[in-house]
Amino acid sequence: MSEKAEGSGKAERAEKAGRAGKTEKSGKAEGSENDAPSRRAVIGWGGAGLALGAAAAGGAVALATGREDAAPVADGGAAVPFHGTHQAGIATAVQDRLHFAAFDVKTKDRAELVQMLKDWTRAAERMTAGHEVGEGAWGGLPEAPPDDTGEALGLKPSRLTLTIGFGPSLFDGRFGLGGKRPEALVDLPKFPGDNLDAARSGGDLCIQACADDPQVAVHAIRNLARIGFGKVAVRWSQLGFGKTSSTTPGAQTPRNLFGFKDGTRNIAGTETDRLDAFVWVSGKDASGPAAWMAGGSYLVARRIRMDIETWDRTPLAEQEDIFGRDKKEGAPVGKAKEHDAPFLKAMKPNAHVRLAHPDSNGGATILRRGYSFTDGTDGLGRLEAGLFFLAYQRDVRTGFIPVQTSLARNDALNEYTQHVGSAIFAIPPGVRDTDDWWGRELFA
Repeated sequence: MSEKAEGSGKAERAEKAGRAGKTEKSGKAEGSENDAPSRRAVIGWGGAGLALGAAAAGGAVALATGREDAAPVADGGAAVPFHGTHQAGIATAVQDRLHFAAFDVKTKDRAELVQMLKDWTRAAERMTAGHEVGEGAWGGLPEAPPDDTGEALGLKPSRLTLTIGFGPSLFDGRFGLGGKRPEALVDLPKFPGDNLDAARSGGDLCIQACADDPQVAVHAIRNLARIGFGKVAVRWSQLGFGKTSSTTPGAQTPRNLFGFKDGTRNIAGTETDRLDAFVWVSGKDASGPAAWMAGGSYLVARRIRMDIETWDRTPLAEQEDIFGRDKKEGAPVGKAKEHDAPFLKAMKPNAHVRLAHPDSNGGATILRRGYSFTDGTDGLGRLEAGLFFLAYQRDVRTGFIPVQTSLARNDALNEYTQHVGSAIFAIPPGVRDTDDWWGRELFA
């Protein structure tokens, strides 16, 4: 994004050229008494700015009249396409950083919620392309807040993806959606060892922002929360770093905070057969009232606290037995490389890899997009750290639930971990074009 540097003749010429272009399009002379401030300039995104004598209306107008001359946040840098059959951020090559947020819907007005989802979609289109939200972070009426918060100015798109999901609680009857709740959007059972914090679980909506720059991901969640102010409120959120899984074929699996590679046979973004079999909801799955889910997926998010200090005092041989892999290469027991097919019977009966493997769970397979996290200390001098586990699947009942049931009962790793947050969301299909919006078929 070009900077408004004072004294820069180049910047001044660019601004004048932009204003001249707008004047030609509008047919009005710059500074004409007939010029009216945009609605964005009048009311801002939240609809709470100064009216300045004009009639106030919804913040959606700022999206519709967004500054077309607003340049990408940088001339270079990768941008992931926003439109498509499936939402980006699932099979997409896993980015380095995460900001995940779950929201409670506060409005009781269905039309207001629908308009917010449309506004969110238009903002997501712009941010994932590297543009400012609406009319941007500067240049508007000084008496009104800008559309964009501005902290991503000058940053690259950084492969930002934004993925939305709808929680079971959204189908409670407030918005007439009860008959459209998919059968696969189940309430997760309580697993042995769960110690879930209700304040860090659940949610009517979720947004997963993944990017290679943490500020780009945080900027995206911040601006969507701002657009939704008064209609939704953040219930809980999680920052993540150090991706712990890969969807890139042949890539080395990143390590978790225990120093081990896990999920080495994760589904790759190029494996269309496996994606169709285990991740994407088919038209057959989504028949009748749940037809809106065709092309979507289901997400389980689990906040898993890791007992770092105890693990760090555990002998190496015991660590390797617990995982069923060697720590240096990530190879399964008795193998040389991390991607070698594991021989499960060579592992301890309660080894993590053995219990999580599809062959131990009737073929249950999930796509993992987990991230490490650290959130200070627990007040007792121990790190508040762990794994923010994200699992996508075609049906939670044949994916996450059987795998976690097996792990919760017998996994040797349970001595060092505890599930403290949990949520499940229906992930609708992708936004097909600029006339489409998040959740359109659900609210049709």
